[in-house]
Amino acid sequence: MSTTRMGSDAARDNGMAKTAMRFEVTTLPVSDVDRAKAFYEQLGWRLDIDVKPDPQSRGIQFTPPGSRASIQFGEGRSAAPGGPLRRLLLVVDDIEAARADLMSRGVEVSEIFHTVPDKGPVPGVDEQHRSYASSAFFADPDGNQWVLQEIRERLPGRGGAADGAALADLLHETAEHHAAFEASASKHDWWDWYAAYMDAREAGNTPEESEKAAGKYMAEVKHVMASSA
Repeated sequence: MSTTRMGSDAARDNGMAKTAMRFEVTTLPVSDVDRAKAFYEQLGWRLDIDVKPDPQSRGIQFTPPGSRASIQFGEGRSAAPGGPLRRLLLVVDDIEAARADLMSRGVEVSEIFHTVPDKGPVPGVDEQHRSYASSAFFADPDGNQWVLQEIRERLPGRGGAADGAALADLLHETAEHHAAFEASASKHDWWDWYAAYMDAREAGNTPEESEKAAGKYMAEVKHVMASSA
């Protein structure tokens, strides 16, 4: 008889789950769907869906730029019960730039503060820009609270490794869009176009927008242009 332990028994050996579980969506409680939609459009977030499957329900989804997770809210069967959510985390590379961008869009954002060991919160940005130290707050019209947190270097083991299947899908999509550029452009390194396209897609742009961004990069940086036949 085999003594190999499989499945859930083996998973319990080190306490780590073995099944991939990718967190993708948070549902927000909102009282006015159109008002909430206008607010998140104001932030510049990508509108993924606005569907009304029947007269009694409606569902909306937005994705922050560069994020793999999205938010949803709705009415009827799509509505989320309960009060506002607190401390929804938005990770940024430069908290001052992120705050300035939001304020330029008419969003009210708190002053930046940072945490000092043994002292607690202190006004201003951490002078050394230590990751996880500097934060700021803002809220949507329903009081759902968002926290900007500056992270420039991840804690060990917290990198954003891509899911293999999702990466394969993105590579396939990139290859399809690159074909048109390759057919009309002079000789070039395909990986330069791929990198620009995939970077734009990861930032939340549509395939068409990403294609334009890759073409612009190739023209301005690599001096390779596609003919406008």
